[in-house]
Amino acid sequence: MLLAEGRVVPDSRLIRVLWGECPPARAVAQLHTYASRLRAPLDGAARLERVGRGYRLSAVPGRLVSDHLLFTERAALGGALLRRGDARRAAAVLRSALGLWQGEALADTTEHLAQEERPWLEEARLTALEDRIEAELATGLPHGLVAELTGLVARHPLRERFRSLLMTAHCRAGQPAAALLQFHSGRELLADRLGVDPGPLLIRTFQQALSGELAA
Repeated sequence: MLLAEGRVVPDSRLIRVLWGECPPARAVAQLHTYASRLRAPLDGAARLERVGRGYRLSAVPGRLVSDHLLFTERAALGGALLRRGDARRAAAVLRSALGLWQGEALADTTEHLAQEERPWLEEARLTALEDRIEAELATGLPHGLVAELTGLVARHPLRERFRSLLMTAHCRAGQPAAALLQFHSGRELLADRLGVDPGPLLIRTFQQALSGELAA
């Protein structure tokens, strides 16, 4: 319900993320019981209301702020600062946003909820991570980022922005040959796994690496 950000969550959805395709016979009654138990520990920091055939959790301003909401706000601010060219502030804000993550998203919830919600939460984290690295590259910190990006490319080999950032870090660190090798490795991987060519970002990064533009 926190992820719903004040919207009503229908009983049907709550039942699905709690029990999947095999809910108990008295699932709605159990929902009412769970809701009753939640109200006491909330202690006025949020209101849990029954609305039609669903529930809404409304946080009281200044009393309850979820780490998800804080991350979303800071990641958006950091991305905006990066696009405006304020790389140093962007990097600091994005580091703060990413510092709110403590392990895998929704690690202590049901597997049904995690399967539905974790992919977009993980995508938001990876985008913020890409923005943070791009901001740090713009402030002139290539050497420490090469190792981090090498690991990220290994874990996310089809994510072209990570590979583009690694190519940029190699060039800034005086390793243009390594940058070109990364491009060719990525091109072969995309062809083998997906049967596609590199996207515009990788192509542009490759051309900039060839011309020496990325070394600046």
